[in-house]
Amino acid sequence: MSKVKGFRKLYLGILKKMKFLPPHKCVKYYYEYYTSQKYNDKNPIRFNEKIHWYKTHYHPAILNQLVDKYAVREYVKEKIGEQYLNACLGIYEDINDIDFDALPDQFVIKGVHGYGFNLIVSDKSKLNVRKAKLKLYKWKRRNQYYRGGLEWAYKDVKPRFLVDKFMAEAARGSLTDYKFYCFNGKPKFLEVHLDRREDHKSGFFDLDFKLLPFRDVDESMWIQSPITKPTNFDEMVHLAEVLADRFPFVRVDFYSINGKTIFGEMTFYPGDGRYEFIPDEYNYKLGEMFVLPKLPKGETEITEY
Repeated sequence: MSKVKGFRKLYLGILKKMKFLPPHKCVKYYYEYYTSQKYNDKNPIRFNEKIHWYKTHYHPAILNQLVDKYAVREYVKEKIGEQYLNACLGIYEDINDIDFDALPDQFVIKGVHGYGFNLIVSDKSKLNVRKAKLKLYKWKRRNQYYRGGLEWAYKDVKPRFLVDKFMAEAARGSLTDYKFYCFNGKPKFLEVHLDRREDHKSGFFDLDFKLLPFRDVDESMWIQSPITKPTNFDEMVHLAEVLADRFPFVRVDFYSINGKTIFGEMTFYPGDGRYEFIPDEYNYKLGEMFVLPKLPKGETEITEY
């Protein structure tokens, strides 16, 4: 790296932490720091550039509900049915109210107010409850909006902890994620994640479940050969379309548990808009799919859904 690039990177690294700056300026520095691309708020073109525009300008209140891992359950129940939800064992604002003794031998605790706040317990006898609570307390203090790149939908989500039923596939040691990228309410392609706990790999597939020639991970983590199409794939495509209804862009995630479809989550800012696609041409191709809504005259944000 040249000295000029090195100093620029250092400078941006400082600026991106100044979350008190106007959001459109903060995301400008954040975007360039992670992607090495200049940000154009007036005419974004690349996919992640549009994700950053989404953060600062697309603010319907329903987004606050849909990124909340507990509150979204009501939306899913109304749109596609309760049968697609994993069993909820409890929702807690006060960590001390979680009765670990009463929980089953296997369970998952998730912070509803961000991502990466997951405590997966496959054998309760090996769980150090004191350390687990300390981890939950640490997560509770974090606000996803300020923690990352000003992901607006998370800003006012109340920190709570959802206890979910432990899920596993009979043929695998960990779950497979099916993440549908939906544009203007229509799924266009999906990302599949395999073996997160053992040998994590991911790849993109079209809606015929054919491998697509781009990635957003190191080549060593890229799925480069066909995998078995799940028997409930068409159902997942349909359900993703129902849940994505009317949004310019949203990613809708499912699990397939022995042929049964289970809702995962909805996100409006995949990877916080930090991970570029390889080869670079797909940053533009996917950007073309993402048609941004127009701002109302004289306004700087969209609040209608």
